Amino acid sequence: MIPAEYAALVHGLFEALALALGAAAYRFAKRRAGGPGILAPGEFAVAVGCVFGAAIGNKAVFWIEMPHLFVQYWPTPTVLFGGQSMVGGLLGGLIGVEIAKKLTGITRSTGDAFVMPVLLGLAIGRVGCFLAGLEDGTYGVATEMPWGIDFGDGIRRHPTQLYEIAFAGVLAWVLAHWRGRLADCPGLSFKLMVIAYLAWRLAVDGIKPMPYVYPLGLSGIQWVCLAALIAYLPATVRLWAALPGLPERKNA
Repeated sequence: MIPAEYAALVHGLFEALALALGAAAYRFAKRRAGGPGILAPGEFAVAVGCVFGAAIGNKAVFWIEMPHLFVQYWPTPTVLFGGQSMVGGLLGGLIGVEIAKKLTGITRSTGDAFVMPVLLGLAIGRVGCFLAGLEDGTYGVATEMPWGIDFGDGIRRHPTQLYEIAFAGVLAWVLAHWRGRLADCPGLSFKLMVIAYLAWRLAVDGIKPMPYVYPLGLSGIQWVCLAALIAYLPATVRLWAALPGLPERKNA
């Protein structure tokens, strides 16, 4: 772990690196797909919608996770600039893109180009979270497992940041392995990525300290993930069922 006084700086550097490499990966994915460039009128609106939506969702879900801090610090700048949430950024970006597409009349799917950039940015960002240790607050609860890590307070904890890096890598490999098959249903790769990440966070946040406990013993982020899964899963299942080559269901 790095000294506490450098934690914010290192974490910020890795966030910047995640954004830069994610943006580069997005441009590469667009060129590979042979579609219009990112500066094309409709495509630029999609990118802007993604950025602004992610920024808003990022903060909104963080304060859902930490409502006690929202009340404590309102209306200081801390409310506007403090804290962030990957779940909020992902869902906010998704909503922002859909709004931008509606305003510009784009009807085709645009999500698949975001899949690898999102997973790459997630993995790099979590490296910064891991190095920041206790200052970041993304570590897990205490564990007796041999891979538990002491982040500086004498308690061995689940390194949930490393779990998430591994998850992002495995998910990226699976989706890349199925790229040819999934290409027959534009938008399915992105939907599968979103569903997988929401399900992952619903599970893994159960072994993280909960700053504020909501009904059923879930955190704010877990409730957001659950609500988003309920809303987004039906469309994903329908698109998956339409994937060419799936065995047809026989009548009983």
